[in-house]
Amino acid sequence: MRLLAVLALLSCAAPHDALAEDVIAGLNQTRISISADFDGSELLIFGAIKREAPLDRSERPEIIVTVEGPSERLAIHKKARIAGIWVNAETVEIDAAPSFYSVSTSAPLDRILRQTDDMRHAITLARAIRQVGAPAEVASPEDFSQALIRLRAGQNLYQTNIGDVRLREATLFDTAVALPANLVEGVYTARIFLTRGGRVVSTYSTAIEVEKVGLERFLYNLAHRQALIYGLLSLAIAIAAGWGASAVFRYVRG
Repeated sequence: MRLLAVLALLSCAAPHDALAEDVIAGLNQTRISISADFDGSELLIFGAIKREAPLDRSERPEIIVTVEGPSERLAIHKKARIAGIWVNAETVEIDAAPSFYSVSTSAPLDRILRQTDDMRHAITLARAIRQVGAPAEVASPEDFSQALIRLRAGQNLYQTNIGDVRLREATLFDTAVALPANLVEGVYTARIFLTRGGRVVSTYSTAIEVEKVGLERFLYNLAHRQALIYGLLSLAIAIAAGWGASAVFRYVRG
């Protein structure tokens, strides 16, 4: 009886293993340079689904692609007018919020991703933002994270691109992610999720370096590593600019 039970388990597991799928992906660039005239870039992500058996057509495979920038801690304030003055009435701490986040899919999210898998992998924007406990006087702390999403979506820093992933013959896929000019320097992460029936069955991840170069890099290093020199240089430039404008004004009047 024990032998028959083991054989039955192996026979049930064999089809699942035979249908194993993996995601293989690549990017058109893994290093993005931010210079003085940087006005944004386009990141092309492409790949294929590697299979160990013929395609199982019982459930259509779907692809989700996310690109995430460095996270930062934030304090979100809600203002209220008290005695004719606008003041911070409520404040909620955001433990970690990505400086940039993009979600691109091959189909509507509610159809290709279960909530449990979203919670496990933190795929959607709402899951990517980690919020600490709010003060007791804050009635709806989730409103603060939603406000952050709206603000950064208006700056093109948070994107949800439904249907932007092109999936051909249930095997090849590609998508393009627009990177705005106001990117934060650091390591970005591109993740690709393969889902079936709403479950994540395979993942792929790779890093993208975003760094300042040229004059941007010089000024950034000067401001953060030699603050005194940066302050004196800024003061000297301001004095020179003021004196130059005054000289031109006197010349015109003369």
